[in-house]
Amino acid sequence: MAMYTIEIDETFDVPRRRVFALFADHYRFGKLLGAPVKRIKDSDQADPNGIGSVRKIGIGPVGLEETVTSFEPDSLIEYTITSMSPIRNHLGRIRFEDTPEGHTRVNYTITFEDIVPFTGKVVSSALEQGIRRGIKRVPQLA
Repeated sequence: MAMYTIEIDETFDVPRRRVFALFADHYRFGKLLGAPVKRIKDSDQADPNGIGSVRKIGIGPVGLEETVTSFEPDSLIEYTITSMSPIRNHLGRIRFEDTPEGHTRVNYTITFEDIVPFTGKVVSSALEQGIRRGIKRVPQLA
């Protein structure tokens, strides 16, 4: 199976803690993506959206479940798909850092393999377009 990588690197004139809070909150993340997102399991850590929390993206049986696997406040969120999916070996990694100019840099990387040959290009394209469209809303939502 083929491996796919999506990498989006954006900088915002918004404080890092506010940008991180937008991406970390499952409900607000849904507004960013323009898709219904619901936290279906809380983390047992201080932040209910932290390690071990599970969010469902989509409606009904069509949705995917993602589990947060790494959570470093204001710095890093990693997650993986933990439900039935047309892809496997998925890892989403969102890094947040300050720039020398005082802005916030977001590096969002997703890697995965397709299960059905040649479907990865379609999935990759749809994911990247959706995230790129949504990430433009960061200044308004954060």
